[in-house]
Amino acid sequence: MDQTLKISKIKEGTVIDHIPAGKGLKVLSILGISENGTNTVSIAMRVQSGHLGQKDVVKVENRSLGKDELDKLSLLAPEASISIIRNFEIVEKFKLSIPDSVSGIFECQNQNCISKTREPVTPSFQVISKKPIVVKCVFCERTIAEGEIHKLL
Repeated sequence: MDQTLKISKIKEGTVIDHIPAGKGLKVLSILGISENGTNTVSIAMRVQSGHLGQKDVVKVENRSLGKDELDKLSLLAPEASISIIRNFEIVEKFKLSIPDSVSGIFECQNQNCISKTREPVTPSFQVISKKPIVVKCVFCERTIAEGEIHKLL
């Protein structure tokens, strides 16, 4: 069977692979990539994958990802892998991992939570389950399930 590269290689930047099919556009949103951006971005959606059946792939030229972005991506696509590209070569590759806690990524949905008031506190959550993903607010103990987390990212 003839196999071809559907997205060209990038010289410098980041490749996010093994994104669940249909979540690639959400990845762009998490990274703050819009039509007004300056980075070259390639996205492949619903590409055949031996591991996932179908997957999305995002390539962003001249862009490195910060810890908050990696934490957000891990909550959206915990099976994803990140490749750092330099001079057309992969210089580092790693799988995302869901952290034990996250802060400042999204707000608690409890309107009575102290993190929703004018108090100077950052919304913080403890991860209580990684499969499926469930987090618990450290202030009011409200839980948020995976589907709701994806909407909040």
